Amino acid sequence: MAAMVLTLGIAALNGCGKNENADASAAVSSEGEAETEEVLQVHAESSSVEAEVIKETAPAMKDVEETVYVTGDTVNLRKDGYASAEVVETVAKGTQLKRIGYSDTWSRVIYKDQILCISTQFVSTTPPETEAPTEAAVQTSDGSSISLNPSWKYADFSKINSGAATLYKSQAADRKGITVCVNAGHGTTGGTKVKTLCHPDGTPKVTSGSTKAGATSAAAVSTGMEFADGTAEAKVTLAMAKTFKDKLLAAGYDVVMIRETDDVQLDNIARTVIANNTADCHIAIHWDSSTNDKGAFYMSVPDIASYKNMEPVKSHWQQHNALGESVIGGLRAAGIKIFSNGAMAMDLTQTSYSTVPSIDIELGDKVSDHSQAMLDKLAAGMVAGVNTYFGK
Repeated sequence: MAAMVLTLGIAALNGCGKNENADASAAVSSEGEAETEEVLQVHAESSSVEAEVIKETAPAMKDVEETVYVTGDTVNLRKDGYASAEVVETVAKGTQLKRIGYSDTWSRVIYKDQILCISTQFVSTTPPETEAPTEAAVQTSDGSSISLNPSWKYADFSKINSGAATLYKSQAADRKGITVCVNAGHGTTGGTKVKTLCHPDGTPKVTSGSTKAGATSAAAVSTGMEFADGTAEAKVTLAMAKTFKDKLLAAGYDVVMIRETDDVQLDNIARTVIANNTADCHIAIHWDSSTNDKGAFYMSVPDIASYKNMEPVKSHWQQHNALGESVIGGLRAAGIKIFSNGAMAMDLTQTSYSTVPSIDIELGDKVSDHSQAMLDKLAAGMVAGVNTYFGK
């Protein structure tokens, strides 16, 4: 680029910060040294637009009064109208500015009560098109940690509770004002070595599952099974929980994540009590240990009088079953294979201590597809079910 000679008068006309008293020789030097930088600054001005920046030959700016919008992803606002001028602010795509003057290369704008300059190629009088927010973008970047409060009801029945859950608040436009606790089953080191009471009143289990009927205590957290391809169930439940979380946040729900790593030191009672006190419903994610690709189902409350009359089951079992039916309905509508009528009666530690609508959802078994594409499909069906349950 050829060297340019500027007069003090022209420099004064172009300065966005109105530096009319700048030394003429300094202005010439600044402009000359900026020529190479001007070309290199294209990417600094905007990461999304590639264009050749041509140095203006110092024409006076035309006075205007109009609204313009930033069209580059990240664009600098400078003190004066040349590439080496001090960067005062950076603005994002879509930022609205008041433009009071412009030339082919620089525009004079007002931002936060300051008169600054922006490259004209990165503003437009038409708002830029913006993409719909991704699921990852609709959550807070730093969730709030939730530990088990020993004063919460049933908290004293927990034996493993040094870990913490995380609360994420949706930033979607259509916020529901509802919090869903997402519990990735298993994933507590040492969970099988510790026993907790099956029921808060000390009575024995009424059905057999991972623990036989008649037992009064069970493993605090079981290890889970392995899929036919050797993948640990705990790995898949975690991936499923993260996928479900993202879709819930995108749909406007806040989410309490019980587990976000391979190990969380929270037993099944601690998980349930946290859900009771921080969420509007509790969904624990599992796959069954059978090997016939049986399809999805939820663990319904056993129709046994002694169990249904035990608190807190007595006050909440109908809510548990209603949530289960809604989630199964959402999965069915999404084309997911459903086992039998979608329910299997089971006496669970989770249900036995739950005071909010609560289910264990089994999304298949050892031979079921657990690819990311399938997890996305399952998550979409579950969100639809949650919408149905809460009337959204």
